[in-house]
Amino acid sequence: MKTASKPRSIKRWLKLKYTQLMRAPGGPSFVALGFAIGIFVEMFTLPTYGLAFFLIFPLIYMMNASLAGALIGFVFGKIIFIPIAFVNSMIGGWVLPKHMKVALPLTPHWLDHLLYMNLKLIVGGIIDGVILGALFYFPVKLTLQYMANKRKEKRKLRRSAVEAKPVTE
Repeated sequence: MKTASKPRSIKRWLKLKYTQLMRAPGGPSFVALGFAIGIFVEMFTLPTYGLAFFLIFPLIYMMNASLAGALIGFVFGKIIFIPIAFVNSMIGGWVLPKHMKVALPLTPHWLDHLLYMNLKLIVGGIIDGVILGALFYFPVKLTLQYMANKRKEKRKLRRSAVEAKPVTE
């Protein structure tokens, strides 16, 4: 394959994946639910050292959502995670009892503190993930519906233009 055609092939591949996503059998709600699941899982993936990523697959299966939408939501969640992590930690601190301590036998104090901070991030991340997933579900669904309707209108206009064109022999 020529190096000059690689960017074009990537562009075509991305366009194909976009088209497949837009034409998903479940419609915009199918993709939007997957997006919401991806954001939800990303909000507590970092403190679980990436193991929460595997939670996407059973959630997608149980809720009948789009895997591609979930992966896009997961990547989007990675982009917004750093500012949200501070909010996750605050909410986790509010929810967890004040007298709670993580103390493992024969471990240094700094490790116990690190585990407690991760627990705050996980608890706060789950709560924020549910909220963000619910908040992003509707705008994503409405945007996908708008894009699908726009595409239908464009096709309708093209068909009417072709039908109105006089046939010359």
